[in-house]
Amino acid sequence: MVLLSFLAGLVLVIVAITVCVVRGVRLWRQTKRTSRTLGAELATFEARTARTETLLAQTERKSAELEAALERLRVSRAQLQVLRDALESAQARVRWIRALLPI
Repeated sequence: MVLLSFLAGLVLVIVAITVCVVRGVRLWRQTKRTSRTLGAELATFEARTARTETLLAQTERKSAELEAALERLRVSRAQLQVLRDALESAQARVRWIRALLPI
């Protein structure tokens, strides 16, 4: 009877160890799969982050170029306004001549 109880306990211990080993192996494989997948996703995320940083740097550079072009445009418009004012002034001075000339 004691021997039978011992054998039954031994079988239960062996079955329990087997179940634990099988589940441990499954867990280890799942962990490997998950880490590979997670690593690939992190690499993709890192690549996208690098691309975003590059695009942001380009945008900042283009913004600076745009500000410089806008400043040049302001200067050009100011020069144009001075020239237009000078032209209008000259036209106003010679308007009386046009009244006398048959054009």
